[in-house]
Amino acid sequence: MNTLKKCLSERILVLDGAMGTMLQAYAFTEEDFRGDRFANHPVPLVGNNDLLSITQPEAIYEVHAKYLEAGADIIETNTFSGTTIAMADYALEDYVTELNVVSAQLARKAADAYTAKNPSKPRFVAGSIGPTNKTASMSPDVNDPGYRAITFNELKDAYKQQASALIDGGVDILLVETVFDTLNAKAALFAIDELKEERSSDIPVMVSGTITDASGRTLSGQTVEAFLVSISHIDLLSVGFNCALGADQLKPYVQRLGQHTQHFISAHPNAGLPNAFGAYDQSPEEMCQLIAPYLSDQLVNIIGGCCGTTPEHIALLAKATANHNPRPILQDV
Repeated sequence: MNTLKKCLSERILVLDGAMGTMLQAYAFTEEDFRGDRFANHPVPLVGNNDLLSITQPEAIYEVHAKYLEAGADIIETNTFSGTTIAMADYALEDYVTELNVVSAQLARKAADAYTAKNPSKPRFVAGSIGPTNKTASMSPDVNDPGYRAITFNELKDAYKQQASALIDGGVDILLVETVFDTLNAKAALFAIDELKEERSSDIPVMVSGTITDASGRTLSGQTVEAFLVSISHIDLLSVGFNCALGADQLKPYVQRLGQHTQHFISAHPNAGLPNAFGAYDQSPEEMCQLIAPYLSDQLVNIIGGCCGTTPEHIALLAKATANHNPRPILQDV
């Protein structure tokens, strides 16, 4: 952790880009997702990218290596949906611990290989903890607004299992990301706090929320400031935003966040907004140009990419950050 904080105090660290975008290029089939081990699994598995850490580990390692080669300081594990809650859609709840451990080990191996190549540029692994496909704050049934599909304790238990496995696999950081419902995030953070106490661990924690539209609020209705207040009781390494918006739309919210916190600030926006076919058209050059004000205005300590971004996007970001200083930490907010 001391090495990580030292790096953050000296320069802007670069987070990697989208795992899903890269995996689409492999055009894996149902059989590829299954591999030999899950050949007879009763539920379709195509689209379960987390499972590829087990069935196609070479591809996952290759994606990590491409981002590291592009200059990423921090790579995320392939575990965005790695909870029993999300894996229930594929009847893979019993494999969650293994999925997270194996994913963390793959990222750890890649990061260590690149640190060994250049010890002056240490690489770090962030355990990706996604929001799950259920929300604790809102009802999925418009006819029953009081109904909840998940409880806080169910979320907490699922997140604790995932976070524990990620730590066992060797991650340096736990990243609670794409937070659309802060109550879900609070369950994850509560689980992580329990783990840290039980293990006497000081593993750093990043939190990254999602502003869903031009209203400037999360899906559960919180403003930037409300989101920050809701998680401020936790000892965090960084807070930030990712996904949903492109760099230009996200910038004012990142700026507002930084005005109210002593934490490091992160941002990993999408490569613009999706087109009519759900694809992202923003080129690396266009995205880098839009992120330039983040750097010149010293808004961030960690910058990266979310949906639609590739190693080419990250390479340009890494090059751009070399000419700018990180956001100074506020002493009094």
